[in-house]
Amino acid sequence: MEPQYFAALLVLGSFTGFAAGLLGIGGGMLMVPFLTLLFTWRQYPAEQIVKMAIATSLATILFTSISSVRAHHKRGAVLWPVALVLAPGILLGSLIGAQIAGRLPTFWLSMVFAVFVGFSAFQMLLDRKPKPSRELPRGAAMFGVGSAIGVISSIVGAGGGFISVPFMVWSNVKIHNAVATSAALGFPIAAAGTIGYVIAGYSVEGLPEGTLGFVYLPALAAIAAASMLTAPLGARVAHSLDTRPLKRVFASLLFVLAGYMAYKGVLAF
Repeated sequence: MEPQYFAALLVLGSFTGFAAGLLGIGGGMLMVPFLTLLFTWRQYPAEQIVKMAIATSLATILFTSISSVRAHHKRGAVLWPVALVLAPGILLGSLIGAQIAGRLPTFWLSMVFAVFVGFSAFQMLLDRKPKPSRELPRGAAMFGVGSAIGVISSIVGAGGGFISVPFMVWSNVKIHNAVATSAALGFPIAAAGTIGYVIAGYSVEGLPEGTLGFVYLPALAAIAAASMLTAPLGARVAHSLDTRPLKRVFASLLFVLAGYMAYKGVLAF
């Protein structure tokens, strides 16, 4: 691996790991566009680049979520009963989402990602928080919520924080608990989604050397190593800092990245 390429992956992993711990977002919304850019620079097969970026992003969240959730758990912020109830639906939804994404043309996959990230950035920029108006649902309803989180997160390669955090706040869960629990949910999303993308890309021809399904292992190793170091730092900062000004800056960056992914989709049309 070229030194410049390796350095770029380390920087990306460090930044996304910190963002995952700080904002409970899993880092995928940053990682997918930048991996798409790096994979394009490396001239990997154009029709598979976005799928590789999403799959590799999900795989890195396996490691980021572990590192981040440990820091949140030490502070007693993770609501483990909530995470365990949502997990079965998330596992199923993430598997299904990966299969859907594996069959979508690059144009539609890029556009779905761009729309979702753009909407999330808009919500973050406005800093709208749903009014706590009810308790968390139970039984089949929680399974359905988990499935929806899993499907969307797997398709866009994110950790689910942009869905699960507002949902839990709306259900009278304190924001710090919601962020911490969202970090815990990142692992089942990433685990099932990664397995799904490995299966979906297993028989695809023309993928570069070093891929497992759609997961590009060299990028996974570099990003995971860096993100595991910075995710706990982000989690510690989250408990002592007003993150609202940072969210506005982050939202502006997400708008740019959403535009880039839309551009990639148009090129592939």
